[in-house]
Amino acid sequence: MKSIGMGFGIYVSNKIGSEALGVFNLVMSVYMFAVTLATSGLSLACTCIVSEELAKGHSYDALKAVKSCLIFSLILGFGSSILVLVFSNIISQNWLNSMISCRPLYLIAIGLPFIAVSSVINGYFSAVRKAYKSAISQVFELFIKIFFSIVLLHFYANKNVETTCICLILADVISEICSCLLIVTLYKIDKIKISKKPITIVTFKRKILKITLPVSITSYIHSGLSTLKQFIIPKRLLLFGLPYSIALSEYGKINGMTMSVLLFPNVFIFSFSNLLIPEFASLMAKGYKKRITEICKKVFFTTSVFSICISLIFFFFANDISLMIFQNLSCAKYIKILSPLILFMYLDNIIDSILKGLNKQFSVMICNILDLLLTISVLYFLLPILGIEGYLLSIMISEIFNFCVSCFQLIKAL
Repeated sequence: MKSIGMGFGIYVSNKIGSEALGVFNLVMSVYMFAVTLATSGLSLACTCIVSEELAKGHSYDALKAVKSCLIFSLILGFGSSILVLVFSNIISQNWLNSMISCRPLYLIAIGLPFIAVSSVINGYFSAVRKAYKSAISQVFELFIKIFFSIVLLHFYANKNVETTCICLILADVISEICSCLLIVTLYKIDKIKISKKPITIVTFKRKILKITLPVSITSYIHSGLSTLKQFIIPKRLLLFGLPYSIALSEYGKINGMTMSVLLFPNVFIFSFSNLLIPEFASLMAKGYKKRITEICKKVFFTTSVFSICISLIFFFFANDISLMIFQNLSCAKYIKILSPLILFMYLDNIIDSILKGLNKQFSVMICNILDLLLTISVLYFLLPILGIEGYLLSIMISEIFNFCVSCFQLIKAL
């Protein structure tokens, strides 16, 4: 699924060009901030609480927890939609430099409640070790997204940047709605098999809030800073002397094209890293600390060997990879420069999942916030002086810092 997704991403980047891709990435940063508001850590709360209740044999209480999470998701989903609609004009004029109107943002608002509901049910399926059902809905979503994107871009891609963004976002929203309807159906079928006999009389609102509040607050800060970081890059490059269109183009090459290529092999790590969250949550509930340490050692060794091999391939074959994927060498130098960071990026992904499973999600978000504050500071001061090289340096500093702090948090947790 991730391989197809990357192939589709390459198709889009070649179809719309790096400048339009840069604008679309800025719109998507707003989209992701809105998604953060809509989900607010509910998927993680659902996964952790359901895993704990099932470990105790309380299957009925697990379903009650899911229901409570779904109620929260609807409130947050519609609330975030209203916020996007209210502030759409400000976002369009001040954040997006009036390069597009409010229409793409209206589309974003439509999909948020569906995304919120899907995130909760995905958390449930992770907890009950049926991630394949989430995968089914995600594959369905991906193919719907690809189909509508190709059709819409075929007819409207050459008009202007805004129309291109509308096509891509509309396809994404349609796919999210279809995926939500499918995964809700799968959940209704699955819960029929679970015992309906109540074991205990308990409410989960306080427990959900205990997990989601620290995660939500830090997620809002993290997502807000991440959005700010994306908008700082092209604007600060203006002070270096680059025209805004060229700044967006270079930003699109690095953020939208090069990083997607470097992170693609991480799909093999990502495919099991999320599954570590319910696994470690269950082991923690049972007090199996020795088993946790054993799994950590195995995962680190496997990930390290894999990451080093991938890093060497990207470093020595950067030109060939750039030509094969993008039919030019525009991204080759960026691939070679950033390839040594692969080890840090892949291991950091694993450590974050382990920490979340150990109920250290607050520590993970604090680490990410510190990383963003450092990165924004570097971008603010270095981009006007070093230009694109300053952006590359900020990525290096960010990844290494994040990895070191995450390692420290994991050692402390174990």
